[in-house]
Amino acid sequence: MAAIPDDIFTEQDADPDTLANLGPLTRLAGIWESGEIGADINPKAEGPEHRVYRERIELHPIDPQSNGPQLFYGLRYHIHVNTPGEVATFHDQTGYWLWEPDTGLVIQTLSIPRGQVAIAGGFAAPDATSLKLTATRGSTEYGICSTTFLEQAFRTESYTIEVTFNPDGSWSYVTETMLAVRGQEGLFNHKDQNTLHKVGDPVPNPLWQAEGR
Repeated sequence: MAAIPDDIFTEQDADPDTLANLGPLTRLAGIWESGEIGADINPKAEGPEHRVYRERIELHPIDPQSNGPQLFYGLRYHIHVNTPGEVATFHDQTGYWLWEPDTGLVIQTLSIPRGQVAIAGGFAAPDATSLKLTATRGSTEYGICSTTFLEQAFRTESYTIEVTFNPDGSWSYVTETMLAVRGQEGLFNHKDQNTLHKVGDPVPNPLWQAEGR
């Protein structure tokens, strides 16, 4: 990680074209869907439950973001998941994927409407064919924050996401969320995996659109 400069206020000059500056996140931009091939393993009172799901993910570029001299280019995303034959949402998630060109830092923020947020971080080269990001409970940098109920009943100790960019243009992920489930011994690996195929192009970021590009 790069040292923090003495001047923490002066911002870099940012390129308004976010899509041209996403580094390894470039291949995530767009609208993606899977068939009924997603695999979920989640904890139940009687033991692990295995479920199949279908998924739609939209990832659209946002305007460049600065923390003083730190400059991020990124994507805002929304994930919607259903299980076959059901109308009710199985999983809903929003957040950002962010890339810092100066350091190679990759961040995923996530928020789910069950009272949980997290920031996962890792590093990657601009042309990386895979990404690995982690978040750990208790960390004040790349950590996890949950409601009282989740802390007491399904405490999340760590979260890891691994993304693989496939030669055919699709991408796959595996997430592993280690849970301490009340009344059960050890940690439970709540695991999800899926492969997404592109069905639509990303919408350019507002600043780029405003310049008439």
